[in-house]
This record gives sequence, C-alpha cells and structure tokens, in this order.
Amino acid sequence: MSMSKTVKPITTDERQQRLARLQASMASHELDAVIVTPGANMRYFFGLTWRETERLVCAVISESAVVFVCPKFEDTALLAALSSPVDCVWWEEHEDPRQAVATVLAKGSFSRIGVDPNCSFGQVHALTKATRSPLTSAGDLFQSLRRQKSATELALLQAAKSLTLQVHQQAFEWIHPGLRMSEVIAKIDQLHRAGGADNGSFFCAVQFGEGTSHPHGVPGDPVLQKGELILIDTGCTVGGYHSDITRTYALDKQDSNVEALWDLEKEAQAAALDAAQLGSPCGSVDTAARSVLERHGLGPDYQLPGLPHRTGHGIGLDIHEGPYLVRGDDTPLAEGMCFSNEPMIVIPGQFGIRLEDHFYMTDQGPKWFTEPQQSLYQPFS
Repeated sequence: MSMSKTVKPITTDERQQRLARLQASMASHELDAVIVTPGANMRYFFGLTWRETERLVCAVISESAVVFVCPKFEDTALLAALSSPVDCVWWEEHEDPRQAVATVLAKGSFSRIGVDPNCSFGQVHALTKATRSPLTSAGDLFQSLRRQKSATELALLQAAKSLTLQVHQQAFEWIHPGLRMSEVIAKIDQLHRAGGADNGSFFCAVQFGEGTSHPHGVPGDPVLQKGELILIDTGCTVGGYHSDITRTYALDKQDSNVEALWDLEKEAQAAALDAAQLGSPCGSVDTAARSVLERHGLGPDYQLPGLPHRTGHGIGLDIHEGPYLVRGDDTPLAEGMCFSNEPMIVIPGQFGIRLEDHFYMTDQGPKWFTEPQQSLYQPFS
C-alpha cells in the first residue's frame, strides 16, 4: 500500500503563509531583499522543484513584492509550476540574467541583500558584480523559518519514516548470506518505490562485517558472509520530506563484545532522547549521548573507539539541515523541531554499530517518529 496516498501535500495557503513570515522577518535580520534560487528553499516557499543550472532562475523577495527572474523560453513551464501568480522578469538567451536581477533590486533601492545559501559561488560572484552590492547569506533567516515544522510537514515526515521502517523490516525478512551489497540496495529501492516514495530510495548504504566500521561505507560490492554484522542506512522522500533510518543487526550469534556494545549504543540513543527537553540547547543532546559512551571507556570527544560524528541532524526538505545535535549549537529546542538520533559506535578495523531513528519536539517534549530497534537479533517487534 502506498503510504504517500494517506497524507496531504503542502497547500497554496501554507506556502503563502511562509512567504508572509519571510517578508515579516527580513527587517529583524537586517535585510531589504533576499534572492531565492532553485533548491530546498525555493521548494519551501513556492513548491518549485527545479535545480540550479547555468541559466539563472531566482525569486527576488522584498517586504512588499515577489519577482521571478527566468529565461523567457521557460515562461510556460514556470507559470504552470507556480500555484500563485507572481510578477516575472524574462531574459533572452543572449542577455545576462544577473543584470535583470540588478535592475529589480535597483528599482526598490535595496542595499542589504541576502542570497540563498545553496546558490553556487559562480552565480553569487556574478550577482555581486552585476549588483555592485555586498551580498550576504540568508541562511540564518531561512533556517529560522524552516526549523519548526507545521502539522502538514510532520505528517509528510511521518509518512516517509514509516515507509522506510517498513522497508527495513521487509529487507530484514529477505536478506541472507550470499547476497551482494548491490542486490540489497536494489531491493530496498524497489521496496521504497512500491511503497509510494517520490523516487525510490533517496540514498542507501549497506555494509557488512568490518565494513560497518566505516560510517558511510567504502567502495566495492562485497558479499554478505555467514555470521557478519549488517548495517543498513537508507531513506526516501514523500512530498519532498525525508526519512533517514539506520538498523544494525545480525542473523547469527555474535561475540559478547558486539552484544555489549550494541546494548551501549541503544543506551546512548535513549540518553540523547531523554536530554532533548524544550528550551535546552541542541548541543546538550550530543553531550548526553557522548557521556554514556565515555563512562564505558569510549572516546573521549571524537576519538576512536567511540563516536566519530555528531549525535544528530535536523531533517525536513533537506536530509541534513540545521539546527544540529552537536557541541556548540546553542539553538534552544522548540516545538516542531525534528532530528535524527544516531550516536554511532565505531571500533576501527572491526565493526560499527549505528541505530538511527528520528524524533520531533512536542509541547510535552520529544516524541519518536519511529520506534527504536528492539534487539540485535530481533530488530522488529
């Protein structure tokens, strides 16, 4: 059954509310206008899923206006893709689109201009020359608007994560020694597609045995051997919103060291969730997970054996987005924020264990999107 059929897409009204919040927040970020280019931010505000190319497409947004700058030959495609009418400035192939942007900005006498942080350096450099103005990143502004998810966004995230968890369970029931990594990846993509994901697996990392000690795997196409530890990290998108779930399990009995460290990983993941309280800094969640590991002789900090990366990341239209569960991120946890929880344990040259689930902040504290793994040998209830 397609899980994507059970959730509603982002509505035109919600996108209009997002634009209104953006326009109302510019002054507090000392910006007169922002330039939004193709990527997650353009999808967030306009529902447009285009990607950046050498042909500049952007939206110039001020407190009182929205103007799209777009190639003239793409006019019908742009207008069909936008759910609400906007003013447009068209440019022909022989013209410099950055000059068109400069003209729009000059008409409004805008001097404090923020640029989409996902815009390429080449485009930013050309825009700087054309506008003859210092440009700054609008990343902090966009993050402040996107980090707390609406009820519709939470439902889309839940659908994606529920689907990926179901895919994990189906893969566990199917996987067996003798399979190549590439075969498992293909199967997981097939299952995501069958479940209604936007485009199959957004990513899939499959690791066996010693390969599990490399956080994101290594090149090659190994064959699963009897008795090897299995780590699968995968996700998809539903309506553009991401899942990202990791399971580490075994089909055969492991030695006591693997069993003990698997239990320790689960303890660290639980400690991270317990520390995620409203108003607490994001970095405190990382501290809680790392403290559990350090009490058992791992680390400290990023030293191995131990936890080589942050405990978690924000998630939404980007699979990794701020704020982050990492030391130094003092963003207070607030209702609607969504995070991964994945304090991986790495024993170099031997094995690694990562349990990754996601939670969101409610008015009562953190709540799991998906139930954590049950055990090393029976990962699903």
